[in-house]
Amino acid sequence: MDSYVTGGTIKRLREGRRLTQAQLAGILGVTDKAVSKWETGRGLPDVTLLEPLARALLISVPELLSGEQVVNSNRAANLLRSPLYICPVCGNIIHASGAAAVSCCGVCLPPLEAEEPDEAHRLVRESFDGEYFFSIPHGMRKDHYISFMAYVTTGRCDLVKLYPEGQPEARFYPWGGGYLYWYCNRHGLFREKL
Repeated sequence: MDSYVTGGTIKRLREGRRLTQAQLAGILGVTDKAVSKWETGRGLPDVTLLEPLARALLISVPELLSGEQVVNSNRAANLLRSPLYICPVCGNIIHASGAAAVSCCGVCLPPLEAEEPDEAHRLVRESFDGEYFFSIPHGMRKDHYISFMAYVTTGRCDLVKLYPEGQPEARFYPWGGGYLYWYCNRHGLFREKL
């Protein structure tokens, strides 16, 4: 059975904070022998100690469990590569500007994979009053509809939420090259380069 936290992780993070085993033990209210057992793999911290242990090591519980510390820096820097997520329970639409672990309604969400549109999901593009006007000749019934349209460029993401029995259309200011995404609740995410 895999451990939920490894001794190597605890040791590396403790040493990174410049704490001795005795100092960490004092913070947690355990013995230094307990910390030594954790770090050598002869024992594991009790589940009730995970949150205090993470706090003492200045990381989150998920970081402690994964063994990877998250550094707050902008790694993506290009929204064209950023993922979209949709909750199958409540329909919540989530756009992340970089890699993320996303959950909603207790469900861990995978990033959506965009496909080339088929005839039933083709995009109609027009220019109108200095804006792009997009529509999709698709029915908008309560059980089968286009949920949203999003215009994504290197520096911004404009999203329009659509509803059943409405019109599958949206207007966007032309911010430059990028992609238009649209999501069918039955057939998934589609994308077209602008």
